[in-house]
Amino acid sequence: MVIAVGVDVVDIDRMARALERTPALGPRVFGDLDTEGLAPEGNAASLAARFAAKEATLKALGGHIPGFSWHDIQVQRPAQAPPTLVLTGGAQRASQHKGINRWHLSLSHDGGVAIAFVVAESLEEARV
Repeated sequence: MVIAVGVDVVDIDRMARALERTPALGPRVFGDLDTEGLAPEGNAASLAARFAAKEATLKALGGHIPGFSWHDIQVQRPAQAPPTLVLTGGAQRASQHKGINRWHLSLSHDGGVAIAFVVAESLEEARV
């Protein structure tokens, strides 16, 4: 059963400028899973898509989460597999509270824009 959806778009050039202008931004927003396998240079499109995934997930969770850290939502990209969401901390607690036990994630970037779409699902049958 679908519990919620979230979508977000990020301007890739704007993300690149923000990361260049504020070097501490990258480590503050992106965790080890987010950056695993990315080249040190030229990864603005991938990081923009991952940031969009974080925002889309927050939207699906309803917005403000007490005790939230950007590292609570990370995008993991296993080799030869689609990207997946990994939730910890406040995001994981909010997800459990809403009965979400499965996430679907789609990322894309083209024409200077990155987009993420998430679907939050409960594998339990709906109670009527």
